[in-house]
Amino acid sequence: FPYTCYYESHCSVIINSSPFFFFKWARSLLDVYSGLLSNQSVILAMNSSFVDPLRQFESQLKKIQSSFRMLVAMPSLDKVKEMGSSNEDIEDLENLYQNILNIFEYSLLNLVSTDFYKLQILKEMLVWMSEDSSYLQGRIMMIINRVLRFAAWKARGHTSVDAPCLGVLAAELSLLCSHDNSSIAQQASLGMCHLFDIAKCQHGKNGSPVLFSSNVEFLAKKFRHDKHEIAQTVGQTLLPSLLTDFVRSLLMKLSSPDDKIASKAASILTLTLTFHSEKVTMVSKIVDAIYKQLCENCFHNMKCDMLGVITLLTRTSPKKVIFQLMDYPVPADDTLIQMWQAAGSEATPAPRVLKTILLILKGKPGEMEDSLTEKKRFSLDATNMMPLAASQALCTFLPLGSYKKAVVQFFPQLLMALMFQVSYSSELSLMLKDRTLYAQDALRVLLNCSGLQQVDIILTKNSFWDHLSEELYHRYRVYLLAKILSDCNFPQFPETLHYLYKLSVEGPRRSEDSLMIVIFLTELLNNFFKEPFPEVFLVLFRNWINDSNPVIRKLSLQRIAQMSPVVNKIENVSSVLIAILDAFLSKDETVVHQALLTLRALLAKLDKVIYSSLCTRIASSYCPLMDHINGGIRSMAIRHFGLLLKEMSQYTWMLSDVVLGGLVPIIVFLEDDEERVANACKYTLKICTLQLKWSTSYLLKNENYSFEMVVLSICNNLIISHRTYIRDLISDTLGFLWSSRTYLKRASVILVGYLAKSGGHLLLRDEIEVMLDVIERLLRDEDPVIKELAKITHNIFKKIAHKLTSVTLKQNFQKLLKFFYIKKLKPLYNYNSPNGQRNSPTDSEYIKNDK
Repeated sequence: FPYTCYYESHCSVIINSSPFFFFKWARSLLDVYSGLLSNQSVILAMNSSFVDPLRQFESQLKKIQSSFRMLVAMPSLDKVKEMGSSNEDIEDLENLYQNILNIFEYSLLNLVSTDFYKLQILKEMLVWMSEDSSYLQGRIMMIINRVLRFAAWKARGHTSVDAPCLGVLAAELSLLCSHDNSSIAQQASLGMCHLFDIAKCQHGKNGSPVLFSSNVEFLAKKFRHDKHEIAQTVGQTLLPSLLTDFVRSLLMKLSSPDDKIASKAASILTLTLTFHSEKVTMVSKIVDAIYKQLCENCFHNMKCDMLGVITLLTRTSPKKVIFQLMDYPVPADDTLIQMWQAAGSEATPAPRVLKTILLILKGKPGEMEDSLTEKKRFSLDATNMMPLAASQALCTFLPLGSYKKAVVQFFPQLLMALMFQVSYSSELSLMLKDRTLYAQDALRVLLNCSGLQQVDIILTKNSFWDHLSEELYHRYRVYLLAKILSDCNFPQFPETLHYLYKLSVEGPRRSEDSLMIVIFLTELLNNFFKEPFPEVFLVLFRNWINDSNPVIRKLSLQRIAQMSPVVNKIENVSSVLIAILDAFLSKDETVVHQALLTLRALLAKLDKVIYSSLCTRIASSYCPLMDHINGGIRSMAIRHFGLLLKEMSQYTWMLSDVVLGGLVPIIVFLEDDEERVANACKYTLKICTLQLKWSTSYLLKNENYSFEMVVLSICNNLIISHRTYIRDLISDTLGFLWSSRTYLKRASVILVGYLAKSGGHLLLRDEIEVMLDVIERLLRDEDPVIKELAKITHNIFKKIAHKLTSVTLKQNFQKLLKFFYIKKLKPLYNYNSPNGQRNSPTDSEYIKNDK
């Protein structure tokens, strides 16, 4: 304040003793001086207050801007000197003039001394300065340089420096390093040196900054004449986040109305990215900024430089660039296509670009956004349409000369990914009719870029492209493509086969993808390999038998069935047979049907030693299918059971338990409504009786038979050879009494009656009571024939129960009776099948023949 009072009093003397025009200039300088002092007092007061930091900075910035406007509005010192009347007056005005600048500089130094964050004010000053080409630019640059020099000195005592504005400040200074005014260029270059000193402290490198070295002038001179030096030093010194700010600031300068500034910015930006693009972060936002600028002005003067930025970023960050370029609406506009071309202009990043596109193509168009993109997308659409964009982009990338080698390298991956996308796109055909052919177009481009033009010609003749996206024809088209590729001996076969194998053994995939893989792989193997398949591929088909997709299961079973001529050459064929048996449990009837056919095809030519080791397990697997709801499966299982017994006739001792276990369904389904089932039962029953060495002349010689006489014959044989199994057979038969099929209930009522009659002495009272409860339910059945048959069976059980005096006595007599209790059964029901196809012989004929 004393300093102020001195100048005010001294200037008053000058003003009062000077001409009017001199008074005007002196009064103007004094007003600026007073205004700066006033602003400075507010700035200093705020520094020592507890105001919110953001509000504090904004308020101080306004005061600095106000002071700045006062400075540039001052008359030049030369003009003031011209108006002076004496040397003393001129000296006083010069001192006042210099003190005005000192006050402004002191305010800046005070701000920076307390917070390096406020270096941001210097960047704002450079912006204000670019808007006003006043005579004070050189002096302002000198002040900025001094503040930066002070900040660099201050930073030496800190282990870390929070100066987030260094990137944008460096961008502004770098443009001024080649300014037409040498003074401004010199101060900007020196300022860059001090800025780099501050940046080094952010790395913890505060040992020997440029500020205190003897070559500071030499380095500043290099910055004035060599943009390469600026670009190199910026990349080496600034942290990645600050370097990103530097790049983004220069990018915005490309839209400057001043062509010189735009050209300088483009030059420095290109050099910086050439040397250090790998350090740049927030690549997606930079790409997005370029896209928006080019969309606003498709004839932008710096368009080539902006596209060059895309090329340079793709070198080191292809994944980030490509993900952003795929995140715009489809179909792509001209600007986006030009950006794709820029991203694909170099061969070095081509493999990584294609890998990124393949990653995107794993997605399904229309699905909700997931973690695939590994970033927050800019688009508001929550659904994933990036695969459509990626398919369209391939139409641009694949024909590029720079991608020739990469296309060869990734041919199998691209081929399958695009086939998958064609399948996915067919599901979008109703919603997005104009967006569904990109994958198809890309697939065609891929073939032509891979030297497979002949394949494309043949596919076209076969109308392959006309209906490829139609879901109804897609599986056939997959087969057709694989077949034509094979027929043309495409040179990429080894790599494609290897990739298909890799896909097959990887983790879970979409069901439709797995189906295409199976179709494609099967067709390639059919054309390029003679039987048998290499063991490694056979394992795949064995595993696919248990796939969740029934179509895949059927395809694998069909292909394994075709290998029956060389089944004995297959290593570990037992594992294949067991996998087929597991398919018997499928809920899909077509899978079970194919599994039966495949197993029979292999068994017919299987080595007998291997066959015998599995025959018991295979026979047991047929038994549950004998009661299948599907008549075709039922008849096939029963007949195949008989064929197995016939082929393994020399292993009776191994199969007798299994034969008796399957006897009940074979008997009751003799009454099946479907003739093919009844005939299969008759065929197999004959083989079973031969296997068990029963007296079966009646069964073998009579094409027309009585169901009751068959049951009677079997039970008489059981009494002689397998009495101990009767209890188990009764238990199996009771299960059919609950059936909803009338013919089964009729047959099982008769069978359980004869079994009880032949083995009643083996039953306990508790067992008889359970059986009586079951039979009593049938006495109320709607079918009169079942009612009548149930009455007879009920009486049989009642008589057996009546004979049982006690459980203890029963158990004592069982041991004796099993040695001498053999009593020939006689007909009990006089039952004639309602099917009308079987004529019952007389009892005397039966007894005569059976003897």
